[in-house]
Amino acid sequence: MLYPSIDKMLNIVDSKYKLVHIISRRSKQMIENKHFQMKESEYKSKKELGRALEELEHGLIKVID
Repeated sequence: MLYPSIDKMLNIVDSKYKLVHIISRRSKQMIENKHFQMKESEYKSKKELGRALEELEHGLIKVID
């Protein structure tokens, strides 16, 4: 199970499709550039997908309509 939950993320992003798009782009950036917005020890997830969700939850990713 991913942390944070998808239901919690839908309070930030209004669409599941937009959420998938945002998180997939950010996780690809993490893989390619090895750039993280938090210290690696602060993440609960070990994979980039979960880390991107955590960044969104902490407000480190800004969603622009």
